[in-house]
Amino acid sequence: MPEISRFYGIIIYMFYNEHAPPHFHVKYQDFEAIVEINYGIVRGTLPRRAINLIYEWMDLHKDELLENWRLIEQRKHLNKIEPLK
Repeated sequence: MPEISRFYGIIIYMFYNEHAPPHFHVKYQDFEAIVEINYGIVRGTLPRRAINLIYEWMDLHKDELLENWRLIEQRKHLNKIEPLK
């Protein structure tokens, strides 16, 4: 489970052998969720503040997230993505 970013206690992962649509996994405290990259749909439970931070980060790094998704499909090493500051 490659970690691609970490900020404000939020950990962002992408897994190999995943299914479409492009998405990433989030862990925050005792919460876990999956976030679709193209539409921002959240499956799981996260506090509203965490979701807002994730959306802000995702807006800044959408192209990098989609590039990592392409790398997953090719079974290549994922790139780290700058955390939200």
